[in-house]
Amino acid sequence: MDINNLVQTVLIYALPVLFAITIHEAAHGYVARALGDNTAYAMGRVTLNPIKHVDPMGTILMPLLLYFATKGAFLFGYAKPVPVNFGHLRHPKRDMIWVALAGPASNFLQAILWAVAYTVLVGSGVTERFFLEMCKAGVLVNLVMWAFNLFPLPPLDGGRILVGLLPRRLAWSFSRIEPWGFFIVLGLVLVGIVGTYWLRPLIGLGYVILDFLLTPLTALFT
Repeated sequence: MDINNLVQTVLIYALPVLFAITIHEAAHGYVARALGDNTAYAMGRVTLNPIKHVDPMGTILMPLLLYFATKGAFLFGYAKPVPVNFGHLRHPKRDMIWVALAGPASNFLQAILWAVAYTVLVGSGVTERFFLEMCKAGVLVNLVMWAFNLFPLPPLDGGRILVGLLPRRLAWSFSRIEPWGFFIVLGLVLVGIVGTYWLRPLIGLGYVILDFLLTPLTALFT
C-alpha cells in the first residue's frame, strides 16, 4: 500500500464526501420539517455541521477497512440517518416520497455544482491537479450517492419512494423488508448485482445528463 497515494486520495475525497453526506442528510430533515415533522430539527440534525451526521463506524472505520482490505477496489459506507417520524407528516404516504427524494436530489445538485467548478477551472486555464481531481471526485461521489440511495429497497431512499408510490396494502407488505433491507443490499453489493445492474447504468446516465446540462457553459470556453 502506497501511503503517499492513500493520503493524497483521502485529501482529495475528504471535502466532497463531507459535503455529500452532510447536505444529503440535512436535506431529508429540512424537507421533513417543511412537511410537518420537526423530529430532526429538534435533535439538531437539520444542520450543515458534518459532525452531526458522521457515523464513526459507517462513515470512517468501514470505508478505511474496506479500502485496505480490497486495495482500494471496493468502498462502502453510510452516514447517521436523520430521524423522521412519518406519522407527523401532513400527508404521510405522499410526503414520505418528497422526504426520501430530498437526499438523492441534493447529491445530484452537488454533482452539477462540482462539474460546473471543473468546467470553469479547466476553461480558465487552471492546471493544479489537486483542485481538478477534487472536482472530479465531487462529481463521482455525488453520482454514486445519488444512484445508490435510489436503489428500490428500504431503508434506502429508493425503497421509501417505492413504498410511497405503491398501493397501501402492497406498500405495507413491502415495507416489512426494512429491518433486513440493509443486509440484503450489502449482500447484493458484495456479489456485484447492485454495481453491475444498477450503479453503473445509472451513474453513466448521470454523466450524460451532466454533459447535456453543461453544454452551454462548455461552449463559452471553446
